[in-house]
Amino acid sequence: MPCKPKGRQPPIIFMEIQVKLSATTLRRRILVAATLLGWASVAFAADEKPQDQALAASAQPGFSPQNTFRNICGFCHADYGRHAGKGPQLMHSERSDDYLFNRIKNGKAGRMAAFGGAFSDDQIREIVAFIRTLRPDQEP
Repeated sequence: MPCKPKGRQPPIIFMEIQVKLSATTLRRRILVAATLLGWASVAFAADEKPQDQALAASAQPGFSPQNTFRNICGFCHADYGRHAGKGPQLMHSERSDDYLFNRIKNGKAGRMAAFGGAFSDDQIREIVAFIRTLRPDQEP
């Protein structure tokens, strides 16, 4: 004897409808959707001018070297790098900008993670520039 649910039944419009597709039909639909998406992205990229791409890359909306340093680098470089922590003090570093850039980008095995995959070269340059602005008597 089948169980009947207690209470009111939901209206038919809210009942789940299952559609069974064959594997071939499903593959075709996925292929069509991927093709349309590819065409749309190519059309969008073709409309964008190279100079617009350069401006977009240099502007980097939403990127803040100060917040990035506080939230990521500050774990090892205490007080915005103004004091040594797990990592060295970066304020007044005698290392060159190129050295700092390469260390941030490539890291050092066993000592520092590489962030080249997380940040663009321009963003890393902004972080190095931020490090150079650090002063002991001023909040960043």
